Amino acid sequence: MTATTMTKISVLIVDDHPALIAGVRTIIEKTTDIYVIGEASTGMDAEILVRELHPKIILLDLKIPGFSPSTFERWVRTNYPETVTLVLTAHDRDSYLAAMMDAGATGYLNKEIGAEQLILAIRQAAVGSFQFDAAQVSRVALYKKERESKLKKLTRRELQILKHVTQGTDNNTISNLLCITRKTVECHITNILRKLELKSRHEAITWMFTNFSEKIDIDDV
Repeated sequence: MTATTMTKISVLIVDDHPALIAGVRTIIEKTTDIYVIGEASTGMDAEILVRELHPKIILLDLKIPGFSPSTFERWVRTNYPETVTLVLTAHDRDSYLAAMMDAGATGYLNKEIGAEQLILAIRQAAVGSFQFDAAQVSRVALYKKERESKLKKLTRRELQILKHVTQGTDNNTISNLLCITRKTVECHITNILRKLELKSRHEAITWMFTNFSEKIDIDDV
């Protein structure tokens, strides 16, 4: 099949860095079988363009203000299963990698990737090839094992308090809800942070939403 008869691969770039978008566009414009169908710099714009354009590939950045990439990816998987997402990011953290793999992304690429590698990844993803490599799969497996191990260190009461904290509940309200003193709540939070190897309440909230966003349910504990 020649380039003139094959169906071209449409790509939607979701990133809030104009220089990155321009660079990716330049790389793609040098091919005959791939083209940029649209660009989005916000989550809202990304959803609108996915609805309107039905791209084959989304190149998705992870750090766009006010935007949850894993939530967006689950929305894409549910509503537009023929669209494939490749993460293109400078943030190579295990928590992000695991979250996007769980959400349904097809691959996780570093922004420093070479032009030929990027084009190859797009072409392979377009035909259904899984683009996470063996090292990334191993990292996610180890990360999940360690994550679950940390959570199992928490007592039932600590887990209750952690989930209230994750919902933004202050210590006085937690104290009233659980019929314990504020000082007891504070002691529990100190123990939670120690067991999870975190430094602050904010880190605890981020850790829970990054790792267990689909499982937070106060009634379960």
